[in-house]
Amino acid sequence: MPTDAKSSSAFLSDTAQQVLEVGARLESGPSSLLIQAAFKKELEDQFELFDALSLADLAHTPVMMDVGVVPGEAGRELLAALLQLGNCPDDFKPDPATGDLYTNREAWLAEHSRGSGWLGIGRARREATTTAFLIKLREGLLGLAHALTVAGQALTARALEFRTALMPDYTYLQPAQPTTFGHYLLGFAYPIRRDLERIRALYGRIDRSPAGCGSTNGSRLPQDRRRIGELLGFDGLVGHARDAMWQADLPIEAAAALTAILINFDRLAEDLQIYSTEEFGLVELDDAHARASKIMPQKKNPFALTHIRGLAGTMIGTLTASAALSRTPSGQPDNRLALYGMMPRAIEGTRDAVGLVGEVVGLLNFNAQRGRERLQTGFSAATDLAEVLVAETDLDFRQAHRLVGCLVRSRLQDGNLTDLAVQEVSDMAQQVLERKIDLSEEALRSALDPEVGVAVRTEPGGAAPAAVESMAAECEQALAEAGRWKRERRERLQTAEAALLRMARDRARSTNGVGQWHSLTQHQQKSSGSM
Repeated sequence: MPTDAKSSSAFLSDTAQQVLEVGARLESGPSSLLIQAAFKKELEDQFELFDALSLADLAHTPVMMDVGVVPGEAGRELLAALLQLGNCPDDFKPDPATGDLYTNREAWLAEHSRGSGWLGIGRARREATTTAFLIKLREGLLGLAHALTVAGQALTARALEFRTALMPDYTYLQPAQPTTFGHYLLGFAYPIRRDLERIRALYGRIDRSPAGCGSTNGSRLPQDRRRIGELLGFDGLVGHARDAMWQADLPIEAAAALTAILINFDRLAEDLQIYSTEEFGLVELDDAHARASKIMPQKKNPFALTHIRGLAGTMIGTLTASAALSRTPSGQPDNRLALYGMMPRAIEGTRDAVGLVGEVVGLLNFNAQRGRERLQTGFSAATDLAEVLVAETDLDFRQAHRLVGCLVRSRLQDGNLTDLAVQEVSDMAQQVLERKIDLSEEALRSALDPEVGVAVRTEPGGAAPAAVESMAAECEQALAEAGRWKRERRERLQTAEAALLRMARDRARSTNGVGQWHSLTQHQQKSSGSM
């Protein structure tokens, strides 16, 4: 049975009761059902923000000391305890009964520092958590930008490798026109470039500090917002205090950007899964990206592609949830609570999926012989033939289209046009158009040769090897620039964080156990190879 609200306070420590203001505005603590149903979920969703929240607290405290609000001795003790807490010590055990992540941290600080009572001076917990949320998103976007750059480079490199590897292009999963596997792959690098542009623009809007806003309309206490933002490496301030606390559009924009990224990769994954079937036989995934069937010994299931497809579907749900959660009164916390965990996890999952696709593309095998064989069936040269008829005879395109369509219908049983003769074309023109045409054997053979068909597509964006090389060079340049931007942003954040930690250590009281704090975000950067 759930414990009623009044009796539940008996289960809270004295420190937890103080943090939750039990005995102040609240006469009793939360019910066990509220703890289990709400506080527990809120705390779990905020775990990702621990390191960023430590940075926000470390920036807030010395600035409030400098403006004369926090006494020097209390501030030094608080900084020392914050540095200890930043190492996530063994005795920090978050408890839903104590509330959210902020109040759990506050409870730990209350047991380790006489200065802990100054932690919340001039700000709501929402300010600290919102600042941490943006710090976390900012870092996640840089990791995602790195993954996109690497995946784009893999696609570009393989596109160059396969720029002369013939295959049919497909629309409606039917052979359409001759192309190359290189041209096909490069078509997915261009959306990545747009994705990177979106990430960069979104990063610029997230890289604005909300810190120092008090709650919604500023504070009567001095804050020095610019200094707090500088310490946290932000590139500027959110201009309006209330907007800073309740920005609903940024999570929606982030979810939309992630959705666009994953749908682009889903389209590639869908194609590759089809192309890897025995019926198509165009590609084979490396064994490292497959999974064996537990009942059918012959199966090699392209599981990596299945994961991408599933994640794309999930991200559509995240986008919907981001929008739905924001449909509240403008000063309502429930539009953010679930997103504290949802958005960082979504960015991390997208980053890993993008990296996986890049790896799949880098290791897959293309069956060049099968690609040529597929061009011999399915009438993929039909459009080229119609265009040659327009160029070589006095037919307009509608007449040429009708003539070739009739030729295809007459050869459905043969399944190809490879041995089509000039006389057959002339006879069909007489029958269908009631007129003679003069088509040379050389022009006919050229129209039906897929290698020629690809080679003549030299306009920008075309499938000719030289056109693919030009596009690949353009993509390489854009990806290199995106990489430079990511590195510059990363270095700026690392420099700001190192300076903040150095200042905090210098100003903290010298006590045993206060060592250098290595942030979780830096650890994640090293483990993900995105430094």
